Amino acid sequence: MPGVRHPGHTLPAGDLGALSLPVGDDGVVVGEDADCRALVLGLHRSTRYDVLLIGGLWTAQVLALRAAGTGARVAVETGRAQAWTALARAAGAGVDCMTLHAVGRVPPLGAAVSGPVVVVRDCGTRPPRGRVVSSPWQSVVTLLPYLSPVAPRLLRDSALVGVQQVSPEEAGPIGRILGLSRAEVETLPTLSEGVTLWCSGRERHWVRTVATEPETALLGPARRMD
Repeated sequence: MPGVRHPGHTLPAGDLGALSLPVGDDGVVVGEDADCRALVLGLHRSTRYDVLLIGGLWTAQVLALRAAGTGARVAVETGRAQAWTALARAAGAGVDCMTLHAVGRVPPLGAAVSGPVVVVRDCGTRPPRGRVVSSPWQSVVTLLPYLSPVAPRLLRDSALVGVQQVSPEEAGPIGRILGLSRAEVETLPTLSEGVTLWCSGRERHWVRTVATEPETALLGPARRMD
């Protein structure tokens, strides 16, 4: 093809060890681990991706806000729109990047590689089965405030599960389904505000979500209960 021609670039073999590329994970920063390393959740995928968070509204809203910050369209299916209205207005700064929908009323969203979508389902303890499902470039994050009759199915079907502070009675069944160790199960009831155990297959990460100043001004301090 016509264009500017440049001579080839060469590097002596002995200098290869000094070569590095600034390539990192792509996605939403969910928090930091015990060594203060950032943990990133890749929500935008070419395959179906279901996430379950057994925890508080605060963490779900931080994730939604940060997902919008990556350029995704965020659709929130909720029965408590009043809890999301201020966030939706602030997230878009005049652009509808975060929209609110009544339970069961989320329209087709047309997710694509050039326009990924994240659906946040804040539908209480028994989120109904509906037409909102994960698909290529459309991830679904389901929030459960605590263990409920539908939780075992969601725990088994989700590719990623986040668990915040739960009661000892809830920690046992969650541990059995996720294959947690006894120490991990015993730790769940003692978790601090904003701390989540993220599980994917055999991977386990204890993560503290640290809000930025704008996030704290909008959502308040980290909290498990609303």
